[in-house]
Amino acid sequence: MQINSSTDNPYLCNGFGNIKRTHNQQTMRERLFDAVIFDLDGVITKTALVHSSAWKKMFDDYLKEREAKKGEPFREFTHAGDYLPFVDGKPRYKGVQDFLASRGIDIPFGDPADTHEMETICGLGNRKDYAFNEILKRDGVGVYESTVRLINELKSSGIRVGVASSSKNCAPVLEAAGLLHLFETRVDGVVSAELKLKGKPEPDIFTTAADNLGVSYGRTVIVEDAVSGVQAGQKGDFGLVIGVAREENAVELRRNGADVVVEDLEAVTIDSINDWFLHGLEDDKWSVSYHAYEPGKERTREALLAVGNGYFGTRGAMEETTSNQVNNPGTYIAGLYNRLSSKVGDRMIENEDFVNVPNWLPVTFRINDGEWFDFNSAEFLDFNKHLDFRTGVFSRRIVVKDADGKVSEIVSKRIASMADPHIASMQYQVTPLNYGGKITIRTGIDGDIINNNVERYKQLNQQHLKPVTEGIDGNMLWVCVETVQSAIKVAEAANHTVFVNRKPLSVTGRQFTGRSSAFLEYEVSVDQGIPVMLDKYVAIFTSRHDDVNDPLAEAKTAIAVNPGFSHVMAKSSKAWQELWEKIDVVIEGSRMDQKLIRLHLYHLMVSASPHNARIDASFTARGLHGEAYRGHIFWDELFILPFYNMHLPETARATLMYRYNRLPKAREYAVQHGYKGAMFPWQSGSDGREETQVVHLNPLSGEWGDDYSSLQRHVSLAIAYNVWEYYHTTGDLEFLKNYGAEMFLDICRFWMDKAQLNPVTGRYSIAGVMGPDEFHEQYHGSTEGGLSDNAYTNIMVVWAVDKAFEILALAGDQADAVKTRLGLDDQELAEWKRISRNLNIIISPEGIISQYDGYFGLKELDWNHYRQKYGNIYRLDRILKAEGKSADEFKVAKQADTLMAFYNLDESEVRLILEELGYNVRPDYLKENLDYYLARTSHGSTLSRVVHALLANMSGDRKLSWELYQDALSSDFNDIQGGTTAEGIHLGVMAGTILIAMHAYAGLNLRGDRIRINPNLPEAWKSIAFGFVFQGNSLKIKMNTVSVEVVANKVKSGEVEIEINGSVYSLTGGQVLKVDLK
Repeated sequence: MQINSSTDNPYLCNGFGNIKRTHNQQTMRERLFDAVIFDLDGVITKTALVHSSAWKKMFDDYLKEREAKKGEPFREFTHAGDYLPFVDGKPRYKGVQDFLASRGIDIPFGDPADTHEMETICGLGNRKDYAFNEILKRDGVGVYESTVRLINELKSSGIRVGVASSSKNCAPVLEAAGLLHLFETRVDGVVSAELKLKGKPEPDIFTTAADNLGVSYGRTVIVEDAVSGVQAGQKGDFGLVIGVAREENAVELRRNGADVVVEDLEAVTIDSINDWFLHGLEDDKWSVSYHAYEPGKERTREALLAVGNGYFGTRGAMEETTSNQVNNPGTYIAGLYNRLSSKVGDRMIENEDFVNVPNWLPVTFRINDGEWFDFNSAEFLDFNKHLDFRTGVFSRRIVVKDADGKVSEIVSKRIASMADPHIASMQYQVTPLNYGGKITIRTGIDGDIINNNVERYKQLNQQHLKPVTEGIDGNMLWVCVETVQSAIKVAEAANHTVFVNRKPLSVTGRQFTGRSSAFLEYEVSVDQGIPVMLDKYVAIFTSRHDDVNDPLAEAKTAIAVNPGFSHVMAKSSKAWQELWEKIDVVIEGSRMDQKLIRLHLYHLMVSASPHNARIDASFTARGLHGEAYRGHIFWDELFILPFYNMHLPETARATLMYRYNRLPKAREYAVQHGYKGAMFPWQSGSDGREETQVVHLNPLSGEWGDDYSSLQRHVSLAIAYNVWEYYHTTGDLEFLKNYGAEMFLDICRFWMDKAQLNPVTGRYSIAGVMGPDEFHEQYHGSTEGGLSDNAYTNIMVVWAVDKAFEILALAGDQADAVKTRLGLDDQELAEWKRISRNLNIIISPEGIISQYDGYFGLKELDWNHYRQKYGNIYRLDRILKAEGKSADEFKVAKQADTLMAFYNLDESEVRLILEELGYNVRPDYLKENLDYYLARTSHGSTLSRVVHALLANMSGDRKLSWELYQDALSSDFNDIQGGTTAEGIHLGVMAGTILIAMHAYAGLNLRGDRIRINPNLPEAWKSIAFGFVFQGNSLKIKMNTVSVEVVANKVKSGEVEIEINGSVYSLTGGQVLKVDLK
């Protein structure tokens, strides 16, 4: 039975039916694409079945030989079970390898010159080629006339045409078909062997064809019929990938990278391709979609599809699911923590956690009196999940078939309002496609939940909520809970409207309440094709943020009248639009880079938006997306705050006030360890005490061990750095005088008290600390944690003390008041200067700055051995511990440590600090140190690639910078660390990749008092455009390879100076500057 027409099926698009068009767009006005590259077999010629037959004959013959010789049971080679997943579209020998591997057969690779009688990979591949040619000679070559017509139309319109195929028979096949003359370039199996190109699913043959044609990938179309082919098209970042579903494989093609899937190219025209580039491609750059339900990836996708507004964030879990091994619904509120004790072994440990608050998502349905819909046992006929960054709307459309053959379409949409931080809204629609009867929709709020997002925390107590009250009144229901230790009330209320055939229905739901839960069930009888829709309007309030004694009363009042999802979405979309006008970074040249940059911008706003200017909280390392790191605040602010300084300074200030409000705790922490000043904790939560675990579970060894990571005292230096950067970028002198200076100076006092004179060296040393590396916690064999003279720490301490005197000068007449509050006199300040000018740094004769005192005495690691043995060695420290070794023995690093000084400061500033300390610095010391440490880094933190990408760019290695940047940019989207994204996105790397686009590749430098621009666009980008605010001046930059344009939207006073490639220009408000690049 046909459930969907081809125009509304998400997998089959008849004539690109899903693409929006404008009214008068009948013919192509401007050509938006330059070339189309076709696969051969199954796209141009009808040789795919010939290949399939040849593969089957060869493999069946070979498997029968193995049965006769080795007694292995014969199992035939099938088209659907073997050809499509293992062979189709791949180079010949790769196809042999993959199929044999699927059967557990291991034979020598051999040599391409092997005869077809030899039992090698190459021999069998050549045997298949022999069979293919025999069939071809016998039956000839058939072609798809619709494809030939399209090729001729393209050529007539001046559009370049090429062919790219894994087949070594491409030329003779095309020649036999009389089509060889149609193609301007041919990259086939013969060319691939000559150029040593990687086969599909790598994009090499397509990128080579595009390069041969002289066209950009972003303006090129790939046409493929194989899964490996559309994967290659997606990897190559091409402007459009068309899948031709001749094998009833539309779902697989769409799932694996095809933008549009057709049954035949009859459905494709030049105008429809142009429509895609005009509308579809732009929509794609503003969204992320998934076209299959893959349980193993679901938790990661829940994090990536989260909705939020800075006040709260809700994971993109399915409405019908509860927390289990596959699904993990979760809603988190900024700054909402609870502390619990847990017994681990023979000791009690205490942890403060980011609390998973009541789940407002639950909605499900059943047909007649059957079972409730179960997402994890359903048969999906169609599937699409879609997040629109522009509006913050997460939507889903699925078509499912139950055990009785009843087919239902389920469409849902949800939003966390960016217009009102307390509001969420949802639509949930069920349409019976081949039946009529009773549909029951169940909706509610579930507060009977625990924290269940991080596997390694499951040994610990995770019950953070206790019931207060729950209830139902008509179409309204509510739940109020309280955190068991921090005593914060969380109230959620929901109002509902039911629609049948898009008309509101007056219906009374059955009521069910339980422990911290309330549910309504609505029964409706409908005919086939008639939709039933639930509109759910939700409010969330707490006693912590909202300064109210009764958050439940506030929540009930907020949702007393349900305005409808469309109304909530319209207001929220307007707020999002205003945000995007401030924060968007527009990239031309790479659709994937544009998508990922906007994905990162979106999740930054989900995590901290303008609403956070009124919230006493800061940036959690993992956003409002999960429970990893317990939602604590680390030094990641250092990577995040600069973006907010430039775009949302009020939000940036609020995060610094979070630190200032906890300055008393930082002073207490310092006193507890015998120091003066302010020592901020490595992990901060509700009140600013140290939240770092005292023990840590190694998931590889299964053992708990001491955790010394709280010794990363450099977090205080990150806070000091952020204070200065905020002031420097915003010019907010009032903040500096009243709050920032006090915090900054007290941090300096801590470091000056911690520095101790070493009588042997005559210099001051700072002991008992860890650097950003994290793999090195202590000296090997020591019973105590900490290291001496971490270079990053000591360099930043010198920088901080220098800036302290500058801050006192800026404070002007309030400097004395700050000094009085701190009890700081001129004698102590003079002592700071003396100590800071004599701090110890170790530099080798080769110019390498030692990560810490003793680092050069560590052993080198056989990196190749560990990569070959373990593959993923990001967490090399855990691997070594499981082997009975320690990272403290080796020159290994999780992430940039010494090199972090160059990330924070200009190379010239680091050089000046080292020279003022009395050290001689080699001319190329940045590159030498980068090369040295990069070779010894596992990138166990996603931040690592961000730092190294920037430094590689600074040192002139653009290729290395781009490779590292691409890894960082895709790290969460591709979950490169094997499941960590499921526990929450990595907010630092998301912000860091945006800043690198601005600072490294657009060349924007705000370090001095003048805006400097030194364009350095990567080859893959044609242009970049973004706005920012600097010292009260609002500007927008747009640059391409030939010019830079600067628009002065608002100038604070008189004019603003811009330096572009060394030339200085002055702009007044409203003025536009355009500079040609030479």
